Amino acid sequence: MALSKILCRTQPSSVVTSRLTLQPRGQGFVDITAEVTGLVEEIGAREGALTLFIRHTSASLTIQENADPSVLTDLSTVLAQMAPEDAKWTHKAEGPDDMPAHVKAMLTATSLQIPVLNGELMLGTWQAIYLIEHRRHPHNREVVLQFVGLVR
Repeated sequence: MALSKILCRTQPSSVVTSRLTLQPRGQGFVDITAEVTGLVEEIGAREGALTLFIRHTSASLTIQENADPSVLTDLSTVLAQMAPEDAKWTHKAEGPDDMPAHVKAMLTATSLQIPVLNGELMLGTWQAIYLIEHRRHPHNREVVLQFVGLVR
């Protein structure tokens, strides 16, 4: 069986990279959809893919429901149950919430990829992009955003 590929490009692809710096107040979900959408609009992205990558091991990224806040509350509860602070962790260098934060980050995502079509992120009606802070105290967090595709 042969696989044939047809590649069609009407104009050269671009790569645009940006950094989003945040300081969450502590554990929880931070909606970053507006900031990400703003970048897509600012660079004139038309069609392609946007990758988000968080440069930390105790925070993560997710796409989740944005309509009912109880969803985020329940997700926080599940993560706390899966990696409780009072477990017998051996790594405690930065406090009792450090190792559970690493586990929660491992269970969630450090990167996301979202298609862009006609200048819009192809998120579903009830979807938002969240940074999940797994530590109790404020930390500076950096998310790298990289768009690959066609721009205006």
